[in-house]
Amino acid sequence: MSTNTNTQSNKKSKKDILLNGIIKENPLFVLLLGTCPALATTTSIEGALGMGILFIFVLIGSNVVVSLLRKFVPSQIKIPMFIVIIATFVTIVKMLCEAFLPDLYDTLGVFISLIVVNCIVLGRAESFASQNTVLDSFLDAVSMGLGYSLALLIIASIRELLGTGGFTIGKILTFLPSVSFLPLKDYAISLFIRPAGAFLVLGIVLGIISSHGQRKIAKEKYIAKQRKLSDLKKIINSDKDNKDINNDINIGGAK
Repeated sequence: MSTNTNTQSNKKSKKDILLNGIIKENPLFVLLLGTCPALATTTSIEGALGMGILFIFVLIGSNVVVSLLRKFVPSQIKIPMFIVIIATFVTIVKMLCEAFLPDLYDTLGVFISLIVVNCIVLGRAESFASQNTVLDSFLDAVSMGLGYSLALLIIASIRELLGTGGFTIGKILTFLPSVSFLPLKDYAISLFIRPAGAFLVLGIVLGIISSHGQRKIAKEKYIAKQRKLSDLKKIINSDKDNKDINNDINIGGAK
């Protein structure tokens, strides 16, 4: 299994690995992984951005270390070892966040610690980093981290805009300039910044993505069907021409 995975990875270019997690295998919108923090930390763009940055740091660190140790860790203890590595980076992130970004630490709360058991981080360590080179593992972590962060930002943007009527920057990430833009404040619907709103927005976004995917598949099937019909017509016309030629030859021979 390991040999097959390595062979598959070697066939992929660095660009394919880098774009894979952002588009083709987006952790949230395609693989539906990490939905718990996606629902809980997306009440604002700042919270989603902060979660995304911490998540990327943990994912890159764990992927790189797992890849470095992949030839030295026995298969019997690799899962516990992965968890220890991930927990180490989560602890570092948690301590740094508490020290330098206390507002973000208070906002995210327990969900920083829960990165340890995030199935995306453990899944990439097991399925990719433990079987590929350090560079490929780094690119995979960047890809998956950016894809997940982008998904969080999309959901948070919709929820904050509809729930508060606009966007506020600098309240949680205090190193950013304080800016408030609330053009729809009078039309805000508080439901969208509550848990029910998170499920509603995620469902709508997934529905749109699924609809787009189904249309794309239907279009590809239609094109493939038209090509088959075109090829069939060419074969029929070719057979007809051959029959006409044979008839002409037979008539000429009879004369």
